Amino acid sequence: MNSQSKKMELLGSTSIPKALLAMGIPTMVGMLVNAFYNLVDAYFVGGLGESQMGAISVVYPLGQVVVGLGLLFGNGAASYISRLLGRGDKENANKVASTALYSSVSVGAVIILFSMVFLHPILKLLGATDSILPFASTYASIYIVSCIFNVFNVTMNNIVTSEGAAKTTMCALLTGAVLNIALDPLFIYVFDLGVAGAAIATAISQVVSTCVYLTYILRKKSVFHFRVKDCTYTKETLSEIFKIGIPTLVFQILTSVSISLINNAAGGYGDSAIAGMGVVTRLISMGSLSVFGFIKGFQPIAGYSYGAKKFDRLREAIKISILWSTAFCVIFGVILALSPTAIVSQFTKGDAEMIRIGAASLRANGISIMLFGFYTVYSSLFLALGKGIEGFILGACRQGICFIPVILLLPIIWGLNGIMYAQPIADVLSAVITVFMAIPLHKKLNEMQKQTSVISTKDND
Repeated sequence: MNSQSKKMELLGSTSIPKALLAMGIPTMVGMLVNAFYNLVDAYFVGGLGESQMGAISVVYPLGQVVVGLGLLFGNGAASYISRLLGRGDKENANKVASTALYSSVSVGAVIILFSMVFLHPILKLLGATDSILPFASTYASIYIVSCIFNVFNVTMNNIVTSEGAAKTTMCALLTGAVLNIALDPLFIYVFDLGVAGAAIATAISQVVSTCVYLTYILRKKSVFHFRVKDCTYTKETLSEIFKIGIPTLVFQILTSVSISLINNAAGGYGDSAIAGMGVVTRLISMGSLSVFGFIKGFQPIAGYSYGAKKFDRLREAIKISILWSTAFCVIFGVILALSPTAIVSQFTKGDAEMIRIGAASLRANGISIMLFGFYTVYSSLFLALGKGIEGFILGACRQGICFIPVILLLPIIWGLNGIMYAQPIADVLSAVITVFMAIPLHKKLNEMQKQTSVISTKDND
């Protein structure tokens, strides 16, 4: 059996626990290490001072918006590709993959150019104070340009995972992350480049990850060919990509908006508050990105099973994914909630105010992130099944529908505490909404299974 047949078998017939481990764990490990390098980045930059730490916290959401373009085309295409492969339509799946890859890089280049032209006003909008702005500008001028490679990487991440090659994704993420961790102290301290060194280290790591994916393509390991002539911009292809991709991009934008709102709200309390909340954001993202990585393995299985009308397999995948992701979130949350002060203190030279603010927020976030696995399975499931509107509504809850009103109102009522506890409150509200959206979904799946059984019985007769 060749590698491509093995990938299809993994998506369609391998036992769910084995398939989830094969698909989810490699991506989870890759994204966990990727999140860890973000922490290491913060650790080394934190040694330069609170303004430098605040600078990378301010630039972070801008980078996330740019990378969101990779998710727009990559995640949107991945959902459609998995369903096409489930139906046995490899030809159209190949066209969708090529369209997504070349479109994401082209649009990404335009957005990066726009960001560089209006860099200072954008950084101000994202919460950069006068003391933070010079460092943020230096860091962003290198980091944002290098995001063109990250756009490519994120798009390929989704496409490669959708075809069942999760190990390749893990290899690309691990290679880049480990290299970044090694280069950070070298460029920041040995070469004495400060925040510019951190940006250069990240840029180099992204280039190396891109090379891993290019090697995968050129060695013809992929199910797809990625040729310009295969790009197709038909109404059906674009609508299928965008109905999933646009909600995903909006989620990414909302993530950036939420971080910017926190930075702006914390700015009134000084650079220490921005730095403290920035550390919490990166720590929580380490857990959330790990769960997202695992769910990336769940999504193609769900989409393939749905396309092939294997509803029992789909339900089993949902059940096991909720159980495993929640178990991880509980363990991760307990660690954060029990030792917040010790953890946050690693990211500063001894700023007591930064430690106090960061520890209080980290404790609350550690408790609320225990609900994250349950929420993420369903927000991703709707998108995997091609239900863009439902996926958009649920996905927009945690850092949009629920978060934005809370972060705008609570600090007025509760001051700094309102900033620290905004995300945990939004997490709880999002989990409640998930319950009410999951119930009708399961009813619909049951109805579809009954209809499929009736048709199958008639065909047999």
